[in-house]
Amino acid sequence: MSKYYLNYLDELEAEAIYIIREVWAQFQNPVILFSGGKDSIVVTHLARKAFYPSKIPFALMHVDTGHNFPETMAFRDQLVKDLGVKLIVGSVQESINNGRVAEERGKHASRNALQTTTLLDTIEAHKIDCAIGGGRRDEEKARAKERFFSHRDDFGQWDPKNQRAELWYLLNGKYFEGEHFRAFPISNWTEMDIWNYILREQIAIPSLYFAHQRQVIWRSNSWIPYSEHITLETHEQVETKTIRFRTLGDITITGGITSDADTLDKIVAEVAAMRQTERGNRSDDKRSETAMEDRKRDGYF
Repeated sequence: MSKYYLNYLDELEAEAIYIIREVWAQFQNPVILFSGGKDSIVVTHLARKAFYPSKIPFALMHVDTGHNFPETMAFRDQLVKDLGVKLIVGSVQESINNGRVAEERGKHASRNALQTTTLLDTIEAHKIDCAIGGGRRDEEKARAKERFFSHRDDFGQWDPKNQRAELWYLLNGKYFEGEHFRAFPISNWTEMDIWNYILREQIAIPSLYFAHQRQVIWRSNSWIPYSEHITLETHEQVETKTIRFRTLGDITITGGITSDADTLDKIVAEVAAMRQTERGNRSDDKRSETAMEDRKRDGYF
């Protein structure tokens, strides 16, 4: 008697595709939250598989802080062109110009927290009822509390104690007027799973993930890329290092690691030996012990 076995990546892929198809079945106007990072790229790849040979039936949505890596923006635009899908852009700079949020000042100023208002405004303006994100439970303790379908109230806020049960993969997407959901199809994936899947599927990713030379400064125990958005302190010095990034956010807060991993195989080997979470070099997560959960409660990704 023959037996059928699924590789663990096939199991994760099947689970994620099921979640994505459930989103399309239960919601009227879903989108994929696309940052240009590896996780949102994998989610987009999975959505492509879920509906192949048809196009992805929903738009990609990007919250543009104005402090993005140029490489990320170029990758986003090329991918949208290749997929032939609609791109919705919410602009933090427009939110600042319209008085919806105030620009932070000081050495550690960031537009990361400002994204929440722009995100919620964009969701409301486009009447989006579900935003599919690339959050994973292994990334951060607040994200470990997320369900596949994450309910948000009519203020866009998240209450980890008020989420729906998801027994036997039965997902409840019912909501009242003004409420919406976030969906996280790769919740059960780890960073190692992501890289093994990218390697297996040969998924294109931004060059930032590969080792490259870059001007950086040492700040918040990380190599922060030097850019026009950085104001140097008297003791800080611009250096040229061979680095790569494990996670991508704003150029002002995303720390790189010294590395010679310039191929996918080398990245997989390097990640396998890591003992620090990939978000350990994100300075926005170091503001407090509950920085991520505080932002998520307010409506963050």
